[in-house]
Amino acid sequence: MAALRFTKMHGLDNDYVFVNVFDQHIEDPSVLARAVSNRHRGVGSDGLILVAPPTSSPAHVRMIVFNADGSRGRMCGNGIRCVAKYAYERKLCRSNPMHIETDSGIKTLDLTINDDRVTQVRVDMGEPELNPSLIPVRLPHAHSGPIIEYPISKYIPMGPPAVWMKDCGWHDAMTCVSMGNPHAIVFVDHIASVPLEKLGLYFERQPIFPERINVHFVQIHHRTEGTMISWERGSGVTQACGTGACATLVAGVLTNRLDRKATIHLTGGDLLVDWADNNHVFMTGPAEEVFSGEWLIGAGIR
Repeated sequence: MAALRFTKMHGLDNDYVFVNVFDQHIEDPSVLARAVSNRHRGVGSDGLILVAPPTSSPAHVRMIVFNADGSRGRMCGNGIRCVAKYAYERKLCRSNPMHIETDSGIKTLDLTINDDRVTQVRVDMGEPELNPSLIPVRLPHAHSGPIIEYPISKYIPMGPPAVWMKDCGWHDAMTCVSMGNPHAIVFVDHIASVPLEKLGLYFERQPIFPERINVHFVQIHHRTEGTMISWERGSGVTQACGTGACATLVAGVLTNRLDRKATIHLTGGDLLVDWADNNHVFMTGPAEEVFSGEWLIGAGIR
């Protein structure tokens, strides 16, 4: 039986299985993603990321993301830092800065290198998208302006969730941002009381989110610091979400809760996020390699 070489990596415990397809072929990556992501019968991960040759200039490599349920992801902030580490340390690309092609455009990454190892990566995540039709969010009435502090209960049935959220001090308001993928940010007073699994699943598939949604619950500590927990579409509860941390900073600035540069605490660790004067959002954080192995083609796929 043929074997597929893979590497397990994570950014702040947001873990993925990485496969180099410069010299390997995957017949059906969606099926493979579901198999390898299984934490009992597979490698265990939040999804599958293919490291592929670029299709456009000036990219050096291409990142192709599949969520744990096999659906395609457009962008992954923690995953792209790992792609940079993978590509640099395996000499697929030795450029610094490095340009990585994603389904949300080409991103520029600045690598911190010690003893020929990538330890930190600063990613230019591009400009936040606030136009509802491009996030996308489909409100029941025509609306072209940003969705900032919009009442949740006006657009999402809040029967059971209102009971689930009564202890976390929510404000019945959401702010929606795309950082290459769609996010809804809900600020709360007591993040430890958020029933994330119930609320995440409920929010993800609401009709107003035609491409589903990543939802984040955020508690602000002061203007340069906040804590975030995440439910990611197609993967569920994750330990960190890089694009979500960027969206959280943008939402915090737009609602006058955060300064334009802040540390976002995630379950798996911290990210430094900076919304610069040129309207680009920059994210800085680590990337870690866990182990490499071989996956028998067809094994565990059902």
